[in-house]
Amino acid sequence: MRVKWIFVGFFKAPLLCLFCLSEDTDLSGPEVVSAAPGGSATISFRYDEKFSGNQKYWCKGPVYEFCAVVVRTPKKQQNNRSLIVDDKRTGIITVTVHSLSKSDEDKYWCVISRHGRNVFTGVRLLVSESVPTYTTPSTLSMENDEISCWATLRWILFVLMLCCLVLTQITVWRIKTAKTTPKHQLLNKALNICK
Repeated sequence: MRVKWIFVGFFKAPLLCLFCLSEDTDLSGPEVVSAAPGGSATISFRYDEKFSGNQKYWCKGPVYEFCAVVVRTPKKQQNNRSLIVDDKRTGIITVTVHSLSKSDEDKYWCVISRHGRNVFTGVRLLVSESVPTYTTPSTLSMENDEISCWATLRWILFVLMLCCLVLTQITVWRIKTAKTTPKHQLLNKALNICK
């Protein structure tokens, strides 16, 4: 009976992992925003109405999983230089960062908290004297390479987990058959002797 439960878990785990690896499209916004030093940047993100009751936040860091929260809704709507506004009626989150300096230039993440995996999207904030009206191809390719790298890493981890589960299942099966094999051999010998 125990083997059946392992067998059922064997198929549930990869499906759960595959579900967690899927990309969310419930939140969208710009990929790159430019602003001048001393100025401010206002960035808007559109989200699906099913998340209107969820908490939203704005965090800073090159990788989402390790970013530092800058400001949250609804409790801390504003810190010293950042403001986040959640318009639940239109499904738009607006983040404004004031008094920008070169140290503010980084990757930021707009995040919707939920049970399981959060919904998030990233934006690169550039602080420069000459504010470009377009995004250079090198910036976009660097951004796409970073996203591609993490997506590839997640799939590699998924395949490794799947291989571990398969090997575990094979090992359990071999142990179980090794325990039953000597009994059958003794029974066959006893039957042959009686003939």
